[in-house]
Amino acid sequence: MRVIAGKARRLLLKTIEGQDTRPTTDRIKETLFNILNPDLPGTTFLDLFSGSGGIGIEALSRGADRAVFIEMNPKAAEYIRENLQTTKLEEESVVMNCDVLTGLRRLEGKDYVFDFVFMDPPYGKELERQVLEYLASSPLISEDTLLIVEADLNTGFEYLESMGYECRREKIYKTNKHVFIAKGVVL
Repeated sequence: MRVIAGKARRLLLKTIEGQDTRPTTDRIKETLFNILNPDLPGTTFLDLFSGSGGIGIEALSRGADRAVFIEMNPKAAEYIRENLQTTKLEEESVVMNCDVLTGLRRLEGKDYVFDFVFMDPPYGKELERQVLEYLASSPLISEDTLLIVEADLNTGFEYLESMGYECRREKIYKTNKHVFIAKGVVL
């Protein structure tokens, strides 16, 4: 794994071996950031279920001001810290080694309102739904926040409207997809 573009371009990132994490491939990461790039500079980025931190680090490398990484696996969190040192992006970052919902609760009250929230939870456990449900009433996001969920192709999001969200876009790949979500307009 490597950083594709920006100030940390071409630097290699450590990742856990085995099936505990599924690093986003360079090709999918490039497609994602081609979509996000125009709005990325100067933003605050939240990377949930961070794995190696590759997505949040890419966001920082491309101009995000700040990134928060939440990762439950202690070894993966250690690798995120090492990757941030390697890329010289640790000053713009916070790494939290805890489960995502605990991390979100800890962030509340600390003046964070994220411009982007990216999550790549383990597939088939409906963790994205739990996080979206939590964030629906959280001060961590606003109407301007874009939430991006990386999910397998079979994951449904028909519940979004009932939570006050709308699906802005869906990008389908061979084995997974990115779903772009925002708070819906309440009438």
